[in-house]
Amino acid sequence: MSSETELLVREIYLYRVGVFRKTAFEFNDDLVIADLLYPEVTRIGLKTAGFAGTRRRCLDQGCHCNTPMTPSRTLRRKGREMSHTMRAMVLDRPGTRLRLVHRAVPAPGAGQILIAVEACGVCRTDLHLVDGELPDPVLPMIPGHEIVGRVVALGAGVPGWQASQRVGVPWLGWTCGHCRFCRAGRENLCEQARFTGYQIPGGYAQYTVADARYCFALPEEPAPEHLAPLLCAGLIGYRALRMAGDAQRLGVYGFGAAAHLITQVARRQGREVFALTRPGDAESQAFARRLGAAWAGGSDETPPETLDAALIFAPAGALVPAALRHLDRGGCVVCAGIHMSDIPSFPYAWLWGERSLRSVANLTRRDGDEFFELVRQAPLQTEVHVFALEQANEALDQLRCGAFQGAAVLRMDAPVGRGRVSP
Repeated sequence: MSSETELLVREIYLYRVGVFRKTAFEFNDDLVIADLLYPEVTRIGLKTAGFAGTRRRCLDQGCHCNTPMTPSRTLRRKGREMSHTMRAMVLDRPGTRLRLVHRAVPAPGAGQILIAVEACGVCRTDLHLVDGELPDPVLPMIPGHEIVGRVVALGAGVPGWQASQRVGVPWLGWTCGHCRFCRAGRENLCEQARFTGYQIPGGYAQYTVADARYCFALPEEPAPEHLAPLLCAGLIGYRALRMAGDAQRLGVYGFGAAAHLITQVARRQGREVFALTRPGDAESQAFARRLGAAWAGGSDETPPETLDAALIFAPAGALVPAALRHLDRGGCVVCAGIHMSDIPSFPYAWLWGERSLRSVANLTRRDGDEFFELVRQAPLQTEVHVFALEQANEALDQLRCGAFQGAAVLRMDAPVGRGRVSP
């Protein structure tokens, strides 16, 4: 490999961690830098790299095999076969542990982006999927819908993205675009919608493909593990807050990933936040106060003031009548989860007085655009606990029992060990 090519490889992979053995190929007028030991692949324009005129020619050690190389196919060179595979955690059926597998790196289809995953958040929706609480999942499935990564390759007809650009993939992965909900700007309610990590393979893997239309361009800072929770906990929290209207006294039930982000947004908007946690959870209550909550207590306690709105992030149906009892006239209870246990019966008098009860279903791309603009103007503090990809089951177990504050995130280059807090 020429010294010029070696320098180029080093520059392209500055964002990776570790030392890799690489070679360079040319593909569709682009220079393809491929890792021969790990499935790390990226592309840059030939003209900007100074390699124009060497089309479809292998650039490694003077070889001129003229073989077109693609990131997802097996490479056969000089008698060696190098299969580009990736590690992924797969759910075979609900109620079972995720299984580590090695799969071929997927190729992007028309309109899709191939993404090298840097980090993927571990969401309570993933827990509902694993525990069999969501209907009709596609199986086997790679979970994960809070994906932060880098653009590796583009399918046909994908404008506006550059190689190695940071990209985010959310829960909403595809909609039909022509039903009455899509036409009305309510694509989150599309009956044919498909969701990342549920019907579309997700981010518990080194690579994934996503529909470019539903991806978000992300900034270079902060670190990927701090961006990942924004892609669901942040977005769903933001949509729930929007549904609360201009409520000034806001009750937040369940102080996890979404609540710790949206509390910061609400405080910046001048609202008072009252955090209600599991009874006796002093650690979560102290966490809420550190983030600006005016009061924090157990969900069995009465807030010091009546609430204009209540956002319920915990999947416990019994919290609905509890929140209604503390709601002022004309107030709203917003159920922000995708799954909730049955809601107990309650007297109509608790709802009367033009109180309302509603749910949040998914998100729209407009939600994402608005939320990330808000974050750009005033970044949020994210409390994250980092796990290696192979520790996905451990992360889910800890989420289930409420073992940490904030959010859990899988980072693809994290060493296997105990989950750690990311600064």
